[in-house]
Amino acid sequence: MVNLQATSLKVLNNQLYVLDQTVLPQQEIWLHCQSVPAMVQMIQGLQLRGAPAIGIGACLLLAVLAEAGESRAGLQQAALTLRAARPTAVNLMNAIDVMLAALGQADYRQACITAAEALFAEDVALCQRMAELGAELVHQGDRILTHCNTGGLATVGIGTALGVIRTAHQQGKNIQVWVDETRPLLQGGRLTAWELEQQHIPYHLICDNMAAMLMAQGRVDKIFVGSDRIAANGDFANKIGTYNLAVLAHYHQVPFYVVAPYTTVDPECATGADIPIEQRAAAEVKGVAGAFGQLCWAPEAAEVYNPAFDVTPASLVTGWVLDTGVFNQQQIAAGALNRQPG
Repeated sequence: MVNLQATSLKVLNNQLYVLDQTVLPQQEIWLHCQSVPAMVQMIQGLQLRGAPAIGIGACLLLAVLAEAGESRAGLQQAALTLRAARPTAVNLMNAIDVMLAALGQADYRQACITAAEALFAEDVALCQRMAELGAELVHQGDRILTHCNTGGLATVGIGTALGVIRTAHQQGKNIQVWVDETRPLLQGGRLTAWELEQQHIPYHLICDNMAAMLMAQGRVDKIFVGSDRIAANGDFANKIGTYNLAVLAHYHQVPFYVVAPYTTVDPECATGADIPIEQRAAAEVKGVAGAFGQLCWAPEAAEVYNPAFDVTPASLVTGWVLDTGVFNQQQIAAGALNRQPG
């Protein structure tokens, strides 16, 4: 298997390493991933996160195991276990289905390796196309608000929504970024802020509940977010808090765009109501944990509701930026998502 390098994943000498995103930005620690249980734990514990990166990471592990001589039956069982690691991010299911097809071939080990390398390269290309298309929507001096983390940490390319922002910056458009901290796990405050600093892109970090005031003051020109699953009608699931932004953007007439590759589209989901929403641990809401340690601020017995994602209706979206183009509501209503590749 060839060596591969991305922001959060790398394969060196047929060994897979994952950048632990739970300790960023204070520490940069690469974890050696050698088994399916380890990968599942990394995905569920958000050491590896971001819908495209999760899918590619799982596939790279299968390729590493195939290179090491794992049997067809062992690889197939591993694939099924990985496929079920997180329920909302459809990229994982789509990527694993490609691997399962490869495992059905006569030379299944080489087919598995080739498929994983191809998926890696495809994600890099998809990110680049989305970034170029999305950057065309950005004007000189735009103040852009984004939520969660959608950059290189969440993909193996330059990212989805953050890839658009990065490309617009590289084009010299003098943009300013508002970064939602993204409660409860602070992916914006920890990860997006870290990536923007790496790229020397001007930004301000804000609490999630400050976005409405900024829009009311006319200080947000556009909003770009990512997605973990897009239904056939354009409804989409993304990190909890995205729906809030869409409602606020609609009220304040701020253009609201979702950026995702075709691998995030799920034609089997007719509407957002069909998207499964992952429920996560109460501890994430009752306190905080990271490289700095752990802190609990809520009563130990507090009951918690902690959905990881919410669903934004298509009616609140200005445009869908996919690798194949930018689509408006009329095009989506006419079935544009059902005509995507894959």
